[in-house]
Amino acid sequence: MTPNQRWTLRTDRTSYTVRLSPDGPWAELDAWGPHGVETGPSALDWSHRTHFITPADAAPAEYLPYGLRPFTGADLVAARPGTERGAWWAFEAAEESADGLRLTFTDDLLGLRTVLCYATVPGTDVIHRWTELSCTGEEELRLERFDSAAVNVPVTAGARLTYLTGQWSQEFQRTQLTLSRGTFTMGSHQGVPGHAYAPWLAVQDAADPGDAPAYGVALEWPGNWHITAEAEPGGAVRVRAGRVPHEGVVCLAPGDTLTTPRLACAFSAEGLDGLSRVWHRYERRLAGDRLHRPRKVLYNSWEATTFDVDAAAQLELAKTAADIGAELFVVDDGWFTGRADDTGGLGDWYPDPVAFPEGFDRFVEDVRALGLDFGLWIEPEAVSPGSALHTEHPDWVYRIDGRPARLVRHQLSLDLGRTDVQDFVIGTLDRLLTGHDISYLKWDMNRPPTERGRPGAGPANRLDLDAQHVAGYLRVLDHLRTAHPRVTVEGCAGGGARIDHATLARTDVVWPSDNTAPLDRLSVQHGFLHAHAPHVMSSWVTDAPGVFDPRPRSLAFRFVGAMCGVLGIGADLRRWDAGQRAEAAGWIARYKEVREVIHLGEARLLGSPLDATCGVQYDSPDGPDGRTVVAALGTGRLDGAPLVPGRPARLRLRGLDPAAHYRDTASATTYSGAHLLHYGLPFAWSPDHDAELVVLIRQ
Repeated sequence: MTPNQRWTLRTDRTSYTVRLSPDGPWAELDAWGPHGVETGPSALDWSHRTHFITPADAAPAEYLPYGLRPFTGADLVAARPGTERGAWWAFEAAEESADGLRLTFTDDLLGLRTVLCYATVPGTDVIHRWTELSCTGEEELRLERFDSAAVNVPVTAGARLTYLTGQWSQEFQRTQLTLSRGTFTMGSHQGVPGHAYAPWLAVQDAADPGDAPAYGVALEWPGNWHITAEAEPGGAVRVRAGRVPHEGVVCLAPGDTLTTPRLACAFSAEGLDGLSRVWHRYERRLAGDRLHRPRKVLYNSWEATTFDVDAAAQLELAKTAADIGAELFVVDDGWFTGRADDTGGLGDWYPDPVAFPEGFDRFVEDVRALGLDFGLWIEPEAVSPGSALHTEHPDWVYRIDGRPARLVRHQLSLDLGRTDVQDFVIGTLDRLLTGHDISYLKWDMNRPPTERGRPGAGPANRLDLDAQHVAGYLRVLDHLRTAHPRVTVEGCAGGGARIDHATLARTDVVWPSDNTAPLDRLSVQHGFLHAHAPHVMSSWVTDAPGVFDPRPRSLAFRFVGAMCGVLGIGADLRRWDAGQRAEAAGWIARYKEVREVIHLGEARLLGSPLDATCGVQYDSPDGPDGRTVVAALGTGRLDGAPLVPGRPARLRLRGLDPAAHYRDTASATTYSGAHLLHYGLPFAWSPDHDAELVVLIRQ
């Protein structure tokens, strides 16, 4: 090992420098920030004096095993059966490429090779990190912890952590705390990322009261996971993240290699607002060529008909949806045999002949004759106990011998880690998508797996069931993308319980929450857009009353809020009068005019739902001559005008050229960039006017 060897990875705007430690056989972070930050003494350097801990416990280490790092949080815990846990490795080699780095460490006594892997993502400010663990000895290894990576952030007065919390119907609530000393951890053991926490974290120096430079991580894993932040000795915060095995341990056989999920690491000098745009650019890249396929305005019939699906009523809704400008009609739950309610039918994925007396294909043709694409809901990982599928294959569900099978939402979970179950799901989807003219698929999952076992497959601690389920889920999605490339895929899990980069790379849109009430949804979307891009955020206009904030809001408010992402309609249009339908048609037409800016432009969050006026600003990707779209929403008290003196609310914009001029296409008012940055756009809210969509053209 040659101490002080350094390697720098560069993204569009940032640098990430790693060095070999002078204190021991490990790599540590030297610098991370804007270009050039690596020139000068490291902000993560420390006194190299320790009392009652080891140097490895105090170092800004990139990855260390228990053994070398015994006290302050190891990233890897490994042992041979019957021996003491721990690894004491040596540095072996470094392999540098134009867009990546691989650092290899070996412990010959334990029989372990560890490779720390780094790769920059072109066109973004994201660095991927992951770890490859190989068993090089003659005995298997027991891995009790195998995080993907650890990142270090220098702070002066503790760290301000921003993360996304919630529950079903209240996902993605932006939450903050200050961590001065100690440990913060979050995660999920539900087989999906879950409603309670998103696998995403931002770290800022708490000494800066403003929107300080922000560091962020996001774990690419749609199964069990954790992210842990530790305020460590010497004024740094160390964040480690990884997947969590279902049985608490994974056995690695001689010659085998385990590759951890990727951890995406990002930095922005522009704080949380800038960090959100880093993630948005990254997710646009994940979409690949699918990014430029327009996300069509959909109508979903679930809230109008629930399980009461029949062709005549569905066609009535489809005709009205087409009349107001929808482009896609989706039939949700209730279209298949045995599905009169949520107690049956799952697994028997054949259209119900009673619901479609003239045949399902005739129904689809009738929908398409209205000028609409057609979509379908499905829950491939679920099965109802009374279904034909469960009768034929009771061994396909998760279960533990001698224990009762617990029903959640009257259903059981299929073991998607089994290849025969995967093949069944693939065959079902192929049959539906090739046998019928379906261009949109909504994949739902409405219960987490319980009694997670596979009788007859060997000892439970030999089965990495969570990772096998994830691999099966991704295999099916990869097949969908390859075999049915023109089908738009929506990801859903009881709302927003499975939203991560592995899912987003294979789907086109995701469903952030089952809660579609306007003010409730506003806080969901505010948090969501901190971590995820507008082009993946499906959002509907419905008649739903508020669960947490029941204050009524106008149809305009519901449309402007839903237009902040991928617009959909879920209301019972049969109950809307002619005036409401005409207003809806106007909003949908306006949305189509600016859809490309919303989905491909640079987004800026303006204020928060806690403010009386908030919004989202989208700047066209076409450059300085493009459009700026502002979705503005009034959520607070009114100013009393004209009964008493008052003045319009103002929403300050950001990122504009102060010397340029911008014309409002609706009012023809011209503003200087300086005016919009300093004073903001004016909005005269009233009981009948609580939302606006403003389009500004740079002159």
